[in-house]
Amino acid sequence: MDNRDPGSVRETGEDVPRNCFGVLTAGIVISNDHPICKPLGFPGHFRTFTGITVTAATKHAHQFTGNVRTQCCQSIGEGIRGVGVIDHHPDTISTHKPLQPARWRCEPTHSLLHALDRGVDFFDTAALYGFGANEELLGRTLMDWRDEFVLASKCVLGGKNGQRGLDGSPQAITATLEDSLRRLRVDHIDLYYLHRLDPNVPIEESVGALARAVEAGKIGAIGLSEMSAATLRRAHAVHPIAAMQTEYSPWTRNAEVAVLDACVALDVGFVAFSPLARGVLAGSVGPDGVAQGDGRHAMPRFHPPHLDHNLELAARFRTIAQAAGCTMAQLSLAWVLSRRPNIVAIPGTTSIAHLDEDLATLTIDVSADTLAAVDALFTFEAVSGPRYPKAAQAQIDTETWDGEPLE
Repeated sequence: MDNRDPGSVRETGEDVPRNCFGVLTAGIVISNDHPICKPLGFPGHFRTFTGITVTAATKHAHQFTGNVRTQCCQSIGEGIRGVGVIDHHPDTISTHKPLQPARWRCEPTHSLLHALDRGVDFFDTAALYGFGANEELLGRTLMDWRDEFVLASKCVLGGKNGQRGLDGSPQAITATLEDSLRRLRVDHIDLYYLHRLDPNVPIEESVGALARAVEAGKIGAIGLSEMSAATLRRAHAVHPIAAMQTEYSPWTRNAEVAVLDACVALDVGFVAFSPLARGVLAGSVGPDGVAQGDGRHAMPRFHPPHLDHNLELAARFRTIAQAAGCTMAQLSLAWVLSRRPNIVAIPGTTSIAHLDEDLATLTIDVSADTLAAVDALFTFEAVSGPRYPKAAQAQIDTETWDGEPLE
């Protein structure tokens, strides 16, 4: 059964400034034993343990079989996206660690601190989220325990005077980094992403600015987000890239065109955001769609004539999950993790119960036949409608598939 709190929200949408105010989101990053950020130099942050077991042979040769091991666990607080590694002992999945009362100081930080007490130790935010407000929240909430987690943030995509903007120039990157360090109350960020590709600035110049920040000791490793395989290779030639973050789920499979293979070839971790199809594959979107003001409201897939068709796919997905004895969210996570050995998944939720549900994915056995049924249901062409409105799509460098609707 997939029981949901009707007042909660799952995966409202990545990179939406509106979603960073008053929305408390939590999630989990799960992977096998491939480090997402190997260059960081924190071996203690990459302990692993057996989680989901993918049994028998898989439909595609590239699919991972055997034990899927957890790599990271994510918590998001009021739009702060957090990625973390759970302790290697399996008991930390099925039982809560004793809560530390000193951490529970105010209600808005509840999910962040719950995740930290569960063993999450890799938190990710961005200059865009709340136009800096989320970095400030993370700074004032968690920095008393800075030695317990790896910290990540992002630049290039940000805001000024309440407007979203894109600036990948070295000058802007340097200024944004300094602002992030100040808001986060730190002198070093472990992983720093280029949030989007600025088409007006060669990727070599943007990565070069971050390489100088690595040399200065202000960041530990470099990541990219929503960029193509070709851009990844150009960036990697300037400085090793630790992670690529891109939307990936059964209903958004663009990464399979080229990026996933490029990440494997270059030994780059792949972070799948919105692995629950922005809530659709968690069962949290109904026939009325989403409310105006929700970040997903601008996305064509959540409106007629596309919505009814997409909800029919979700209903069929629910049937597969029920037959497998898991929730829709857990099945979607299992499918994402099965695709490559270097994938971590970042689902979002507004509920601690959903966070714990996502963590429980690690205890579930998902058969190859079940994963193959999901794969067959969600072909590239199955979902109706573009994934972004035209203006947002223009900021996406990730490859499109032949025949993909873009407007």
